Amino acid sequence: MYLLELAGTDDAFAAYEAASAASRVTVRGGGVATARGITDRVSQLALTHRVNELLGTAAPDLASARALVEAASIDRSGSVAVRARDVRGATGVSTQAVERALGSILVERGFAVDLDDPDHELRAVFAGPPSTTEWDGDGIEIAPDAGEDGLCALGWLAVEPERDFTDRAPTDRPFFQPGSMDPALARALVNVAGARPGARVLDPMCGTGGLLLEATRVGSAVVGVDALEKMVQGTRENLVAAGADEFLVCRGDARRLPFGTDAFDAVVVDAPYGRQTKVSADSLAVLLEDALGQARRVAPRAVVVGDRPWADVAREAGWSVSAQFQRRVHRSLDRFVHVLDRG
Repeated sequence: MYLLELAGTDDAFAAYEAASAASRVTVRGGGVATARGITDRVSQLALTHRVNELLGTAAPDLASARALVEAASIDRSGSVAVRARDVRGATGVSTQAVERALGSILVERGFAVDLDDPDHELRAVFAGPPSTTEWDGDGIEIAPDAGEDGLCALGWLAVEPERDFTDRAPTDRPFFQPGSMDPALARALVNVAGARPGARVLDPMCGTGGLLLEATRVGSAVVGVDALEKMVQGTRENLVAAGADEFLVCRGDARRLPFGTDAFDAVVVDAPYGRQTKVSADSLAVLLEDALGQARRVAPRAVVVGDRPWADVAREAGWSVSAQFQRRVHRSLDRFVHVLDRG
């Protein structure tokens, strides 16, 4: 079993992304999930801080954590460091006291402490209840015992996914437009869509190419289409600057894609935002329905994000909506994420 330390405050969405690289993902507390198994793609997750080999879980207090470590069978040798974390300050536990207490137990069992470069890092994660208590989609579960008290979860650090998203701000790209999606969300979306080594990913409204950039970074071959030539040229510049190898970007109409049936494994769409377009809400819905109809022809799965719910439009285009999420960007903007399958 594995312990996942989730990023952000939307446990359901973070766990759903984790399920693209792990099996039987279950939200156990606020910012904490477990997984039955993992693949090497966990290193490319955007909304998981760390993946640990689960040692066990207990009540969210120091005494319970001590008892868990004292009773655990530990088949390891070398140096150790203990890192404690109180996720979102939910339990009020003293992380310094936890680190000292658990470190003392390990020293008594023959381990040397090395805080700078340990052979093993024991993670003690204290969490309150999850940010969501219900889930009606596929891919993740909410533990039935995830109640008001929270939990302490202990695990040995196994994988620490890259956290360089802040170093790759959209404003640092050769081509930038206001409203560009931040790289962490873009990575999460393409992971959910199915981007991975060898996959073929299409963005039929590619804009500045943010979704395509993240898909290439996880090893996918990407194709971008946009109605505006400046977006086509700008996306090419951004992909070249990022060192992308396999890509094609062309001008075209998302409602009339020049690709064969099942030409792609996944489609990702950042739908036009009503406030940024000159078309009416009705005509925007018609445009998106036509575009999603084409997307359904060329790929079996799609992820659509927009500034309003598009689930009904997706169903009109023939898709089944497997999951939906609403994510706050700032006071005047929410992003709605829809995961679509042919059904």
